[in-house]
Amino acid sequence: MALKNKVQSILIPWWRKNTLLSSTSRTLNTFATGSDNRIIKSPSLVSLDLPDEWTSSSTNCNAPSTNKLASEETGRVIDGKQIAEEIISGVACEVERMKKTIGEVPGVAVILVGERRDSQTYVRNKIKACEEAGIKFSLTEFSEKCSEDEVCDAIMGFNMDPSFHGILVQLPLPQRLNEEKVLDVMRLEKDVDGFHPMNMGNLAMRGREPLFIPCTPKGCVELLIRSGVEIMGKKAVVIGRSNIVGLPASLLLQRHHATVTVVDALTSNPEEITREADILVSAVGVPNLVRGSWLKPGAVVVDVGTYPVEDDSCEQGYRLIGDVCYEEASRVASWLTPVPGGVGPMTVAMLLYNTLESARRIYKFV
Repeated sequence: MALKNKVQSILIPWWRKNTLLSSTSRTLNTFATGSDNRIIKSPSLVSLDLPDEWTSSSTNCNAPSTNKLASEETGRVIDGKQIAEEIISGVACEVERMKKTIGEVPGVAVILVGERRDSQTYVRNKIKACEEAGIKFSLTEFSEKCSEDEVCDAIMGFNMDPSFHGILVQLPLPQRLNEEKVLDVMRLEKDVDGFHPMNMGNLAMRGREPLFIPCTPKGCVELLIRSGVEIMGKKAVVIGRSNIVGLPASLLLQRHHATVTVVDALTSNPEEITREADILVSAVGVPNLVRGSWLKPGAVVVDVGTYPVEDDSCEQGYRLIGDVCYEEASRVASWLTPVPGGVGPMTVAMLLYNTLESARRIYKFV
């Protein structure tokens, strides 16, 4: 046993350093130099799998904890808009190559139920991005009073249409509709939002690769990777446990070897927990929920939440704010995403990327 522990203590750190970390470093370096032609920089999940074996590295149970203050670079903004534009540009190049090579382009169908302002904003952004990338787009709108059967019939129609390689139902749906029933109708190979139980299950399991990773969590991790944020071994806290963001974000961070804690509305001591986080992802849509006092100095903050606030000076008549009090967080965090202009554009970019990957898979286009 002693020999086994000794071997593990040597081999596992060596493997981590020379395989995974060098791969991550190589990814970031090639991105910086422009020599890597991949559209996104996130590695496959299976390539991240490590032996899940525990070793003891110290007998000292009273090692002092460190809580370094953020450097003079505190509050650097992660520009999700710029990164998303780079990804969409890469998708557009591949779409054009597909069109010239086989005469086909990817297609995505979006189903919107009701008149939620945030959902309408997301859909407008998706339409614009699809136009930029040359992706075929179809929008089907239903009133909030529509039936589940109407929505399911629309999905089944796109299931059978070979010109559409991705289908997404803009969530959340009105509460009276059974979200699970609606999503179960969708064909797995067209689930570009990654919410099918099979995709979610494969995201959770070591050694498995989902066909699609949910767009928003995938965008969050892509932002972290492109910003040079180390995920492995870090404490991550996810606020919110929704099927749309919170749950898949926690699973994806675990696959990247973060130690993840999920905070929800029933958590009794959220501030204490979030102050331990090296990486904080908040996705509940409660304006200014996370204050500066909730953050560990130097933490990386990813704000997924959006909340519309009436503002006549804005073209739409409202503006969006996030879960995080930006002014306070910017004085404590090392990196943080703005709202808008952070995670939102990345969600759209990941949708386009997933749709491209779906078309590639269906047409066997490489």
